[in-house]
Amino acid sequence: MLGFLKKAFGKTNEAIREVVPEKRNKISKEEFEEVLLEADVDYELIERLIEGLPETITRVQAFNSLISVFQYQARWINPDDYAPFVEMIIGVNGAGKTTTIAKLARRYQQEGKSVILGAGDTFRAAAIEQLSRWAEKLQIPIVATRQGHDPSAVVYDTIRSALAKGIDRVIIDTAGRLHTQTNLAEELKKMVRVADKALPGAPHRKMLILDGTQGSSTVNQAKAFDAMIGIDGIIITKLDGTAKGGSILTIADELKMPIYYIGTGETPEDLIPFKANEYVNMILDEIFAPA
Repeated sequence: MLGFLKKAFGKTNEAIREVVPEKRNKISKEEFEEVLLEADVDYELIERLIEGLPETITRVQAFNSLISVFQYQARWINPDDYAPFVEMIIGVNGAGKTTTIAKLARRYQQEGKSVILGAGDTFRAAAIEQLSRWAEKLQIPIVATRQGHDPSAVVYDTIRSALAKGIDRVIIDTAGRLHTQTNLAEELKKMVRVADKALPGAPHRKMLILDGTQGSSTVNQAKAFDAMIGIDGIIITKLDGTAKGGSILTIADELKMPIYYIGTGETPEDLIPFKANEYVNMILDEIFAPA
């Protein structure tokens, strides 16, 4: 797992090595601050993280400081608690929603679960086509319609099809055009209402996809979507293509939501569960010499 993590944060680690070229037992408070700045951690959060630390910092002190960001109460949702489990994927266009849906579907397949997709982003023909290609590649059913059709009808039909066929996992794509926020908010709210009509309690998890290359600026996106329909968890994509890996600290601190997975590449297998202690240790491995 740590190998996948190091691959995902390769560019972030390069940025850290520019500040601390050689691993040591201790680093100065100033260097620790610079490492966090280079990794795109929000400055106000950095101030809080280094407050109270001594002028010379050990690995244990650095670990305790960074891991404190993740010590919040979060409601984790277990897909196995629902049959079928209905998941709605939210996010702006370009964040990597469609690819992430394929990765989630592949993960569920590897767990021995059956999956159905719903092409609920009917605003873009390209989104329907791309998701249909993934469905074909992964050999899973998909409910899709034409561009411009009512996405809520897709939601209803996908869930009812899953119920009729005894399918374990339902993954529904949604549109993500934040520049027409009011229209999008109403559309998403309707999709949530219709999901509940098709299966009371659905969707069980509304998962937000954030583009890691945008760093800490994704926090405002997340807050906008959360205000629209309430977000249950986060997946951060494209981290292998950016040096902004420290933004996860800012995202966790600002949103206090569960971070379920991180995307580490382009293939359906490139999705790994996020574990805060592994993430923090991966950063510190670049700074501190082995004990």
